[in-house]
Amino acid sequence: MSTIPDDQEKNYEIFRDCLSTALIEKISQPQSKPKRKPRSKKSSSASPAPVSTSTLTENGDTEGDLSNADDLADFADYIAAETFQALPDELKSLDYYAYTKDTDLQSRYALPLTGADIPSLLPALDPAIADSLRAYGVTREPTQGIDEFLAPILTSFLSVLSTAPPPPRSTIREADGCEMCGRDWIPLSYHHLIPRFVHAKAVKRGWHREEDLQNVAWLCGACHRFVHRFAGHEELARRYYTVELLMAEEQVRRWADWVGRLRWKGR
Repeated sequence: MSTIPDDQEKNYEIFRDCLSTALIEKISQPQSKPKRKPRSKKSSSASPAPVSTSTLTENGDTEGDLSNADDLADFADYIAAETFQALPDELKSLDYYAYTKDTDLQSRYALPLTGADIPSLLPALDPAIADSLRAYGVTREPTQGIDEFLAPILTSFLSVLSTAPPPPRSTIREADGCEMCGRDWIPLSYHHLIPRFVHAKAVKRGWHREEDLQNVAWLCGACHRFVHRFAGHEELARRYYTVELLMAEEQVRRWADWVGRLRWKGR
């Protein structure tokens, strides 16, 4: 696996989190099973074929299985490291302050990125990465190739780099780790427990006081995305406006327990 220089480690960790979040979301979605061929009416004395836990693609190829947390962590490490190394050098150590001062850079990496932008961003990406993603069923030509898979990941990565640091009020309480899954070695972002899109409605209808609108929870990227898939803005504001209320739901606890077992390998 590629070695990441110290001055690029922070950005690599952000990129790995964005990529692993996309991988987790991808494999946690139910996949449609291929139609079974009708059984022959003729009886056969041959022994039945062994049952495989792998998935059969439409092309008849066998996909790998990433349901094991250790295997998924190894796979995410490999894909993230190789892809990060292929990024333009200026992105590997970019921060918010350098981004805001460079209008030319902002123009070159205008967001959101699309699949058409990826070949020029990653011209030296090892073809083995595309093969690996396809082998594990993460990408499926022609529905979603590697360019379409990487575009939202790189958009998320650049969005994090180009976002101003949170205001002091949001950092007053130090987080020991993700407040859902407990991982303390992974980049965190702050989740508004009362989503900003419904702040005005929450106050007008008496759901919350104005001084409570800035309450946040520190979550990893995977848990942050999960929360917004789990419930809409109004439901989060009315029913799940604390971490304790979220964790009271069995579905949320199962998710946090599963994702909390993911561990990236040391370098």
